[in-house]
Amino acid sequence: MIELIPAIDIIGGQCVRLKKGDYNEKKVYDNDPVAVARNFESLGFKRLHVVDLDGAKSKHIVNDAVLAAITGATNLTVDFGGGIKTEEDIDKAFAAGASMVTIGSIAVTNSSLFMTWMKKYGAGKLILGADVRNGRISINGWKEDSEEELLPFLKKYVDNGVRNVLCTEISKDGTLSGPATDLYKKVIKEYPEINLIASGGVSCNADIIELDKAGIPSVVFGKAFYEGRIDIDSLRAALGEH
Repeated sequence: MIELIPAIDIIGGQCVRLKKGDYNEKKVYDNDPVAVARNFESLGFKRLHVVDLDGAKSKHIVNDAVLAAITGATNLTVDFGGGIKTEEDIDKAFAAGASMVTIGSIAVTNSSLFMTWMKKYGAGKLILGADVRNGRISINGWKEDSEEELLPFLKKYVDNGVRNVLCTEISKDGTLSGPATDLYKKVIKEYPEINLIASGGVSCNADIIELDKAGIPSVVFGKAFYEGRIDIDSLRAALGEH
């Protein structure tokens, strides 16, 4: 069964969602991310994806205190990303209770540094963030597009031991328009050994069931849940059927 990973995106200590990464297209869903995390745990989730959007914009961790509050109040396995540019940022995230950190921009701009971190922390502790727009990797909170194309970008890291990959199709993110299933199929066909985490565009139970049928190992979702479009009980029942 596909791993279900709800998301909490944080700006100014609030639980928000953006549309296509646009900070001007912000919707606040809750003023208490800890309460949101507790609710996810009460629904039976084991894993949580936390994004420090302030950190992504500022290029360093900002909301590590919120992360610490979430991990202190729940038993969720939390992966954390947004603004991780230095070893100090990584250590801050782990000190605040993160089990894994997502690193995207540095993997594009300084691959040798990323590989140094891989050796130091281990492949199980790092998630390679591959945020895609028009087929190319985007960096720095999705504000800049690089020249890196997705599959070649992944190859150099998969060949060097990377196993966790979070792939977000930016044009889908926060739009409730359905996930980029064909893109994820291409990635998993090329690199079946990775734990691919699909992100962006999930609008309903059927989207997640489609990803599961396509063999995608994990999915992150946020807005669809907050908007009441995902029914967890019926989703779990449907996923258990095949």
